[in-house]
Amino acid sequence: MNKSVSDSITEWTRCLQYSDINGANRLFGGKLMAWMDEAAAITAQRHCGNYVTTACVDNLQFKSGAYLADIVVIIAKITYVGNTSMEIRVDVYVEDVTNGERRQINRAYFTEVCVDKEGNPTQIQYGLEINSESEKAEWESALKRRELRKHRRAEGF
Repeated sequence: MNKSVSDSITEWTRCLQYSDINGANRLFGGKLMAWMDEAAAITAQRHCGNYVTTACVDNLQFKSGAYLADIVVIIAKITYVGNTSMEIRVDVYVEDVTNGERRQINRAYFTEVCVDKEGNPTQIQYGLEINSESEKAEWESALKRRELRKHRRAEGF
């Protein structure tokens, strides 16, 4: 049985407050990374219907800053499903309140592993239904990133 990408998309919106800002008056990167990790986990749990744990973060790219009172939008979607792991693409935007336009400020790919209550990897019961050319391209890119991770592990990175 398969689920589609749209079955598990997570979109999270937040208005930045003082507690989110670092000493340089920008969004604290560590806080953003935690939010992205949470969005990735929610997406993975929606897909697999089980607990998950983060195994890897690839290509975390801080493209530009966000500031106090900015509206931050985090969108997470599944790109790949294996036997016990899934890849989730997480995009982060700042939304202009005057016109709704979004400017991308971050992107990363999270590998989430489906685990049982004891934390042991377990089989994912749903495959991924690919419904568009962009979903197919994401799947193929995920396979390349998966191979790169295997290669880095083999080399001790």
